[in-house]
Amino acid sequence: MSIPSHILDQINAQADLVAIIGRHTTLKKAGREYKGCCPFHGEKSPSFYVNPQKNIYHCFGCGVGGNAISFLRDYENLTFKEAVNELSKQTGIEVPKEDQRAVKYQRSSAPAQPSHNRQVSTNRSASQGNTARAQQAHNGNSQPHTSQINQPIQSISAPSSQTIDPAANGYDDYPADYYIPDDSNISYDDWQGFAVQSYSNDFHPQAANETSGSQSNQSFAPRPPNQEGDLYELLTQIQQFYQRCLQQNAAAKQYFLSRGLSAKTLQTFSLGYAPAGWQHLEEQFPQDIEGLKALGLVRRSESGRDYDLLRDRVIFPIRDNQGRVIGFAGRALDDTVKPKYINSSDSPVFHKQHVLYGYYEARQQRANDWLVVEGYMDVIALYQAGIYGAVASMGTAINEAQISRLLTMNPTLTLCFDGDSAGQKAAWRTLELSMPILSDDKELRFLSLPDGHDPDTYVKAHSVEAMREQIANATPLSQYVFAYLSERYDLSLAEGKAKLMSQVRALTNKLPKGSSFRSLLNNDIYQKLGGRRAQTKAAHDALLNFDSTLTVNINLYLCLLYQPTILDNKPLGRLWQKSGVSELKIPEKLIDRIEQNGLQIPALPTWNDINDEHLATLVTTIEKLLPYLPTDTNAASHFIMANLPTELQTLLASQWQQFYRNMVARGVLDIEFLFEELITQLLYLTLKQQHRLSKNYLIKEIIKRRWSTLTDWQKRQEAEQAALINATPQASSNTAAH
Repeated sequence: MSIPSHILDQINAQADLVAIIGRHTTLKKAGREYKGCCPFHGEKSPSFYVNPQKNIYHCFGCGVGGNAISFLRDYENLTFKEAVNELSKQTGIEVPKEDQRAVKYQRSSAPAQPSHNRQVSTNRSASQGNTARAQQAHNGNSQPHTSQINQPIQSISAPSSQTIDPAANGYDDYPADYYIPDDSNISYDDWQGFAVQSYSNDFHPQAANETSGSQSNQSFAPRPPNQEGDLYELLTQIQQFYQRCLQQNAAAKQYFLSRGLSAKTLQTFSLGYAPAGWQHLEEQFPQDIEGLKALGLVRRSESGRDYDLLRDRVIFPIRDNQGRVIGFAGRALDDTVKPKYINSSDSPVFHKQHVLYGYYEARQQRANDWLVVEGYMDVIALYQAGIYGAVASMGTAINEAQISRLLTMNPTLTLCFDGDSAGQKAAWRTLELSMPILSDDKELRFLSLPDGHDPDTYVKAHSVEAMREQIANATPLSQYVFAYLSERYDLSLAEGKAKLMSQVRALTNKLPKGSSFRSLLNNDIYQKLGGRRAQTKAAHDALLNFDSTLTVNINLYLCLLYQPTILDNKPLGRLWQKSGVSELKIPEKLIDRIEQNGLQIPALPTWNDINDEHLATLVTTIEKLLPYLPTDTNAASHFIMANLPTELQTLLASQWQQFYRNMVARGVLDIEFLFEELITQLLYLTLKQQHRLSKNYLIKEIIKRRWSTLTDWQKRQEAEQAALINATPQASSNTAAH
């Protein structure tokens, strides 16, 4: 159901936009408006304005603007529906219930439980329990407790030394990668008291700071069986429950302490622990089973039994951009347990592709420099060290929308991946999906820490300042691309160089249209592979050994097949500009006389003005096919030829394979310079023909000046090319040195 426009208008009008934006940047009164530094891009001089009367904002620096909904959507990366629902809560304007049903669930009734005063047992560590469990399972001494598990909480009473064996009790269909732990410091009898007291309405976050082994004196007062429960509220209760459990479990707490985390950091990130029992969440939240299942925290086995997803794991709560808990990640205490990490599944409030771990905490610290890392502990360790802005994806590859969001915050983004094969593949995939959004003002940098370190271990082994220096000296994209590909191809062979350059072209073709970085990166890479001198000589030698009887036109066709992406850079316009023809100054007297005679200065020749119908057809076809061309040069050429008229297709097919083999054999990677030579010759002939056919001496004079300018430029180019081709490597080195 769509939200009525009048509701959206009311929400936008009533929202406190100054307060909403003021959470992220400092706003100061400036007349009737508020002024501050733009939160969407880094700036030192304020150019961001908020108009509280119209409830809109606008930045005169980057051009961003909108209303309360657009700010929450664009800045806090909320979906449209999430933004509307959040503003609905703030303004009190009700959104039609159909749009909020996804976060609601039906609560069930639960019988009142008696009060308990229990001392939580903390005499056994989880590691000891796991060892005992493994030994007991090996000896076949597991005790059945199926009847106890399926009873209400108050009926559970079992010695702390006993463990649950799923194979012996009908739980054999639980996932094989979940081991069966003991109850990690809390016996069933003790757990009974802890479970019922902590479900009290008085249970709150401060309880998580209590010391291990403290008395639990709260009475259980079950919440009323409301018609509906709210998933966000339930997640908050679960988070507080996990925090309390961490304080009651010495082994889990020691895990975080051994990783160097302070008590303040534990609280900042609300870190916790999920007990080892198979059904601890159902026992803790008996009225909220439907909600637990909607969140994916309780699952059902093939035999129809429910079990908790996260067991005997330290817990990392996952927050959305507004700081609300929306899911959890659990890490096994035992490194031999697989998988090491488990994330909540997608739910009505949690969508992995929209969430970056640590984003909310970084924004709270007004982070400016952003760093993508691989793990939750990397984020936390850097935050604790005072390096804010580190984020991690939810166990999946970071996506284009997330990268775009971070590049909006700062035009330079650093990617820090492990130096192993998997880490570098992930970095390359991230690079590929980032290219379409890398406008000329955006930059990606790459950081691989030395000696196999990740950010967490590097900060501990060295220092915070050393880590800052590593980030500051991260590798620019252009250097990273060459370093990455040069390890994968044999650059002593022409074939290896050709394959590398093909990869580079495939990568740069993904850049936004009009990108200057495209040609700059291509040129930079091929300079690294031998430079212009070697490329020019190789291309000329290839043509000389190919077929000297072919016309300039056919050679030009074949060059376009070999490197069709040349057309992306509008080569005709660039050539007119480089040669100076487009900037040619015409005397005012000549212009006045042309206008007095009712004439117009003729436009510069286009593809259609060149006396070659085949060339115009080929150019038009390639321009249409560019977005769909395969990355392989030979495959792309056949794709183009298949879409040409029969006559032109036959002509090119008869020459292509020999041309292609000659170019590849000589390691020709970039033929833009050769293309320039060929097209200049055709343009010169076109201007001469226009001069001959023109009947007005004033127009003839304009055309003559153009061909004279083009001819002079061409002579200079030929002299430079000859010098490059004839230069020895030693001479080139000496020239470069000077």
